[in-house]
Amino acid sequence: MAVVNDAEPQAVYRDDGGVLAVSLAGRWSVERAPRLEALTNELSERVRSVGQARLDLSAIERLDTLGAYLLGQVRQEGQAHGVAVEVTSSRPEHAVLLREVEHEAGDYRPPVHPIGLVTVLVNIGQAVIRFGRDLAGGAVFLGEVMTACVGVLFGPRRFRGPSLVNQVELIAFAGAPIIVLISFLVGCIVAQQGIFQLQRFGATAFVVNLTGILVLRELSVLLTSIMVAGRSGSAFTAEIGSMKMREEIDALRVMGLDPIEVLVVPRILALIISLPILTFISAMSGLVGAGLVSWLYGGIGLDTFLERLKSVITWQHFAVGLIKAPFMAFVIGLIASIEGLAVKGSAESLGHQVTASVVKAIFMVIVVDGLFAMFFASIEM
Repeated sequence: MAVVNDAEPQAVYRDDGGVLAVSLAGRWSVERAPRLEALTNELSERVRSVGQARLDLSAIERLDTLGAYLLGQVRQEGQAHGVAVEVTSSRPEHAVLLREVEHEAGDYRPPVHPIGLVTVLVNIGQAVIRFGRDLAGGAVFLGEVMTACVGVLFGPRRFRGPSLVNQVELIAFAGAPIIVLISFLVGCIVAQQGIFQLQRFGATAFVVNLTGILVLRELSVLLTSIMVAGRSGSAFTAEIGSMKMREEIDALRVMGLDPIEVLVVPRILALIISLPILTFISAMSGLVGAGLVSWLYGGIGLDTFLERLKSVITWQHFAVGLIKAPFMAFVIGLIASIEGLAVKGSAESLGHQVTASVVKAIFMVIVVDGLFAMFFASIEM
């Protein structure tokens, strides 16, 4: 005697006065997916061959979203072929589930990917809108930071001194070795290429002018800012973003503390203090590398290199690089903090914001450097 498995999805067909009456039973759930697929295919074929059909779900033991979706597909296919399909059930939850699944499936629209000029124009428009929103958000956040700084200035007890010292140590002290190494190598490379080109004109000695002015005015502050944006800026975004994900920033607000004062202001001030220091270290390291290569490749002794450097370099060249540093530090800190506070509740969002922080900070550093170059050229400095 065969044993019938009541859990298997079943469909019993009968003719009720010209209407195809189908009684469904069993478990119409995801664990019976293969059987459901075969059964709904058979059901769809039978429904399409009649003029009217009625599906009775009263005997179904369990109906989940997969079963409801497949039954909805049967009804839609029948209606598409001109068949009136009626779904009935003595259990109200079946009707609710079918309605919700049909609503969600109806809201879905496959993405359309236009090609050619339309795509380019749409992407440009979206980029402009994002840029405008970022600009407006940055202006609002800048106002909040300025307000917090004024509040700290008039209420020194609210300032987080230990946090500032800790951030200065992490940025300046821990970041100095990599800054020294990279600046030294870049100074060596610039001096080597300068010597090879100037030797053609018998002007090897002018490599001192080239490296001295270039390192002090541009390379030292630019390299340092890019390294700090990639190293410390990304760390700021990750730290603040992780706190945002764990709702620690909301906890600070509940405790009556301003997250801008507690988290953002000490980090920005630490950057403003640390970046000029690292810029000076970078400039000295770059000049050491240039002097070493000039001695090895150009035959310029260290005494000669220093004397010529002293005669070429003025305080203005030295000041230009240091003047840029605090402004670049402020931009890096501002962008890193904005992106950190923009993190949502997922790890994917954190990774996206950290990447955006580094890219935007490096871009803005180069923009600020270009603006300062035009400014100093206009005042002949």
